[in-house]
Amino acid sequence: MATSSNPAGGHGDPTRRDFLMVATGALGGVGLAATAWPFINNLNPAADTLALASVEVNVAPIQVGQAITVKWRGKPVFIRHRTPEDIKAAESVPMSQLPDPQTDNSRVTDSAKKVRPEWLIMIGVCTHLGCVPLGNRPGQDKGPFNGWYCPCHGSAYDTSGRIRQGPAPKNLVVPDYLFLSDALVRIG
Repeated sequence: MATSSNPAGGHGDPTRRDFLMVATGALGGVGLAATAWPFINNLNPAADTLALASVEVNVAPIQVGQAITVKWRGKPVFIRHRTPEDIKAAESVPMSQLPDPQTDNSRVTDSAKKVRPEWLIMIGVCTHLGCVPLGNRPGQDKGPFNGWYCPCHGSAYDTSGRIRQGPAPKNLVVPDYLFLSDALVRIG
């Protein structure tokens, strides 16, 4: 009777079989990664979105009492050069009268923790249903608190962008921003 030196019972060379198993597994892993990569890569932001990750705005031409709207990440951003009266009105509101209490100073402090009360920078999207409030252009209705007014459902914001009346649950959002100089601000 002949004896086999093959421990696998005569079903081929064990080193060859091991190699084929490893090679098949590796090829399957590469195929899975090649198939999954387009789906994973699709979750990354588009190049045009990355380009808008931050925007620099020259605020030097904005006169006291004037406001502009810039686009950042597809949203309007309101930049208002507030008057001393606007600042005084915002600072004099008792916190107990605010549905979303927030001090005026906390809304006009940039990322470097520098308070600039004359500059108010906010995302111009109503926190109720996402409409764009009026009040950033000359002649528009600023509402009863001389800030912004959302005509869709009647939300009224004060000169600090805080909700004062209406269905909006929160204040207008203040994005991260940094004054690079007295005339240049980077949003985002």
